[in-house]
Amino acid sequence: MDNPLELPLSELAGRLRSRQLTALQLTEVALSNVRLGAYRQVSDELARQHAVAADAALGAGVDLGLLHGIPVSVKDLYGVKGYETWAGSPKRLPCRFEEPGPVVRSIVEQLAVVIGKTHTVEFAFGGVGTNPHHPTPANPWSGSDARAPGGSSSGAGVSLCEGSALVALGTDTAGSVRIPASWTGNAALKTSPGRWSTAGIVPLSPTLDTAGVLTRTVEDLAVAFRAIDPSHRSPLIPAELRGLRFGRCDELLFEQCSEGVVAAVDDAIAELTSAGVRLRSLALPELGPTWELFRQGGPVSIELYHFLVSELPEWLDEIDPNVRARIGDASKLSAHEYLSRLQAMRERAAAVDARLREVDVVVSPTVPNTPPRLSDVAAVEGYGPQNLLSLRNTAMVSYLGLCAVTLPVGKDAAGMPVGLQLFARAGSEARLIAIAQACERLLGTSRQRLGPCPRSNPTRGGTDAIAVPIKGD
Repeated sequence: MDNPLELPLSELAGRLRSRQLTALQLTEVALSNVRLGAYRQVSDELARQHAVAADAALGAGVDLGLLHGIPVSVKDLYGVKGYETWAGSPKRLPCRFEEPGPVVRSIVEQLAVVIGKTHTVEFAFGGVGTNPHHPTPANPWSGSDARAPGGSSSGAGVSLCEGSALVALGTDTAGSVRIPASWTGNAALKTSPGRWSTAGIVPLSPTLDTAGVLTRTVEDLAVAFRAIDPSHRSPLIPAELRGLRFGRCDELLFEQCSEGVVAAVDDAIAELTSAGVRLRSLALPELGPTWELFRQGGPVSIELYHFLVSELPEWLDEIDPNVRARIGDASKLSAHEYLSRLQAMRERAAAVDARLREVDVVVSPTVPNTPPRLSDVAAVEGYGPQNLLSLRNTAMVSYLGLCAVTLPVGKDAAGMPVGLQLFARAGSEARLIAIAQACERLLGTSRQRLGPCPRSNPTRGGTDAIAVPIKGD
């Protein structure tokens, strides 16, 4: 039998239902691949219990959804029954943060198999992916000179690369599913604000937080979107490339990129235009002031500070110095300043929404910089500039209230994956994914375009194993 972890989700679903493959077999393979430090917690026992239940249901003729029997990783911000929630902090959060919300309930009700909870930047406030309280997963595309995996969903992309999960739940406030997906050669969806409930997820910014998902391919992303989204259950048909209107804004989005990033994106865009995509320059004058607002902390620093003071005051003393630096002077900002920032975001979002009516999507590099070496971002001085740059292209999309997809399109000069970001008006996720599907069919999947990840699908027991067992293992 083919390696089941290399099959598309749609084909895996067929094999599970025809009994050519069982959920327990698939789960055992996934568990055997847990070794690259993606997880804060793994429970072999719970995963096997879920798999046995999934097989029993299928054996009785009960099919509960597209993710039935599929191994899934969940970011350690989501509440999941049977798992602790730490949110990247040095200690366990109160039990109320372990209650699942609608997104987790939707996959559990389909009898998806939760392999474990993946590492996150502390309280999700960072784009590089590092965390001094827990081991940072090394980017599977880097060699002995370990590089950052991207954050804040730092374990999500790694779990896909190592083959321990086929779908990874993450969150995205300013890039936290798109950055790790881009830097690890995966696909990801950042949903529009309010599209998926954020209940049952430790908050960073109620204004900007969105639930998101990472997968190995855009085709798998389409399946995961249908499985989770409460309003879109029908199959997504790839768009016709010919005649699609792609907008390109070079201001900021294509500036200060690491060597090879723009070249990889330009090569992909050239292939798309050769296939009939119509590319046009699109002015987005709102990007500059939006970027400046982000650099000031936007509403995020204020909202995180308020959450910590209100809900977890004892956590403040031990917070990651990088997170503390980003919170900055939030405690001193006035209500007027906070409300002014929200108003500015709303006004710019409305202006950009009108401009995006002229195109189907806007294209850009997902992340401008190559994943930095972990040794180079160990101190606040090295971390700050790299973190800021890593968030730039994704944060502006978030601050403008849009939805976005990233897909892998090449490698930069350091040999690390490069993502192409497609973003569009709020609420257009289905159309956006259909366009991304068409792009992937032309450009190829990550494996086809980038080649195999050097450390993908390993066997368990290697020196990179960092998973923390929980009671019952």
